[in-house]
Amino acid sequence: AVIVPVHNSECWLDECLKSVWEQDFKETMELSIFNDASKDSSAEIIEKWRIKLEDVGVPVIVGCNDSSQPRGVGFAKNQAVIQSSGTYLCFLDSDDVMMPQRVRLQHEAAIQHPNSIIGCQVRREPPESTARYTRWINSLTEEQLLTQVFTSHGPTVIMPTWFCSREWFFHVGKFDEGGKGVPEDLLFFYNHLQKGGKVVRVNHCLLLYRYHPRAATHSILEATIWNHRVRFLEDRVLRSWTSFTIWNAGKQGKKLYRSLSPANRIKVS
Repeated sequence: AVIVPVHNSECWLDECLKSVWEQDFKETMELSIFNDASKDSSAEIIEKWRIKLEDVGVPVIVGCNDSSQPRGVGFAKNQAVIQSSGTYLCFLDSDDVMMPQRVRLQHEAAIQHPNSIIGCQVRREPPESTARYTRWINSLTEEQLLTQVFTSHGPTVIMPTWFCSREWFFHVGKFDEGGKGVPEDLLFFYNHLQKGGKVVRVNHCLLLYRYHPRAATHSILEATIWNHRVRFLEDRVLRSWTSFTIWNAGKQGKKLYRSLSPANRIKVS
């Protein structure tokens, strides 16, 4: 099942849904869209593509939140997953575009790596928007996908590239539905790792990843992400250490020290 949350996405939705239509995957595929209180013409665009996709044998499930307020991207993604029936889930943001081989290649990887989040390499649009970040996500080694979870500001494979089994998704326990300002992908990623999940990346560029000022990412405060990262570091690593040194006496080192729980501060030598 291709999972697409939608909120006022009329300027990108055509390209996004066309990329579902162009997949070269030969097995059964379905599209599950949840329209979260869009006020623009998203619903009409969805309907147009529903007809086209069903004509080529791809069932389309459309759910919507009809209230005046959106419930947020975590809620929309969960609803799209719940109403779908596919054994595997392929997440796609409504402002991004898949390459034709995405579902096929990630499905092959997912069969070989159960209990994993499968990612892929991406191409940024516009190309120069976040050059360093794009280089980073595309070039992490297999080992770094796990070791850099503590140093990165988000998941080491980015959410719009995620592909995993439905069974594993529900085992991890769905996305946080706190709404605006909640890094629901990072929290899910941390839960996934806590439960012994693996991280795998298909080394092909399978997604055009758009950068624009209206992206939901921009509503999340850096402080929120910092606090979640520190808690995760304490849970996963520091609780089993009797002492440690913070190898940075500058701003970041002091900030980390101040952010630790009293029990962990005592361990700093």
